Amino acid sequence: MNPTKTFDPSSIDAILDKTISTVTESKEQIFDIGEQSREEFERLSKELKGIREAVLETIRRGDLLETKSRLSRSKLAEVSKHFERYGEEEIKQTYESASQFQVELISTRQKEAALRERRDDIERRLLILEETVERAERLVNQISVVLSYLDSDLRKVGDIVRDAKEKQDFGLQIIEAQEEERGRVSREIHDGPAQMLANVLLRSELIEKTYMQKGVEEARRELQDLRQMVRSALIEVRRIIYDLRPMALDDLGLVPTLEKYLRTVSESTGINIHFRCLGNERRLPPKMEVATYRLIQESVQNACKHAKADEIQVKVEFQEQLSILIRDNGIGFNKTERKDQSFGIIGMKERVDLLDGTIQIESTPGKGTMIFIQLPLSKQEAWK
Repeated sequence: MNPTKTFDPSSIDAILDKTISTVTESKEQIFDIGEQSREEFERLSKELKGIREAVLETIRRGDLLETKSRLSRSKLAEVSKHFERYGEEEIKQTYESASQFQVELISTRQKEAALRERRDDIERRLLILEETVERAERLVNQISVVLSYLDSDLRKVGDIVRDAKEKQDFGLQIIEAQEEERGRVSREIHDGPAQMLANVLLRSELIEKTYMQKGVEEARRELQDLRQMVRSALIEVRRIIYDLRPMALDDLGLVPTLEKYLRTVSESTGINIHFRCLGNERRLPPKMEVATYRLIQESVQNACKHAKADEIQVKVEFQEQLSILIRDNGIGFNKTERKDQSFGIIGMKERVDLLDGTIQIESTPGKGTMIFIQLPLSKQEAWK
């Protein structure tokens, strides 16, 4: 199975939408982690400030208790050395005071050690949180770049694939149209000129018999009928050739050929077609005249076949560039929907691109269609 025939370009958009949704959700989760880490960082920073103050206060108290404990131990040593000089109560107070200062000093030093340990732990956690916040911010920024790429540059991939598929479909339509055109021309030649030429052959044999049997006058009448038959065959051949490529385009140029074509279409369809030519009318390179003729022909045929219009305006203006306006008052169409004339529009865009021009198509259901084409003339005329 050929994957290009079954692959739907819109699936790329669906995949992108799903990817963008997932990445966006991940971005929000990382942002939440960053914000939680930032809040925890601020809370621990406040706690660290209080602990550092408590450590300093504990150190000061410990140093003070160290001094008092040293003095009390000195007095205790004095009392122990001269035991007989002090009373029982004074000796008791000296022992109790030295013991109390020692207990308080030990407790203070333990508290200081605990506070230092807590301070060091918070400082380590703050470093980790700071790194987490920075990494979260970097990831959020990087994901924002990825999302922008997904939603802009990579989104264009879908358009490119869609455009490629449209061109492939258009190519197939061209092949089918060519085959249909060959079949139509073959049928027209078979049913028209070929049949007439066969009749000419039969009539020529009949004229020979008439001459032999009925004389010159009868043969002359038969020759007149034969001459009319040949003339009709010639007219039919010229019509077929004109449909394939108007010879007037080479002989008379773009504007006279357009006038004749639009007059013929108006007479055959009953649609009012108004044609105007502005600016300095002049001959263009053959390739450009053919392309311009086909662009207007395609636009007018679309208006006649699909738009149900009863009035069509065609304007051609020669300036520094060739401006072409085709407007109808038909039913219009929705440009986002695929219609029968979609491939015709794609073909028109292809022709305009080949001529380095621009094409603008505006249509609203119920309000008709406007096609505006601009083709540069300086480059085209340099081809002459």
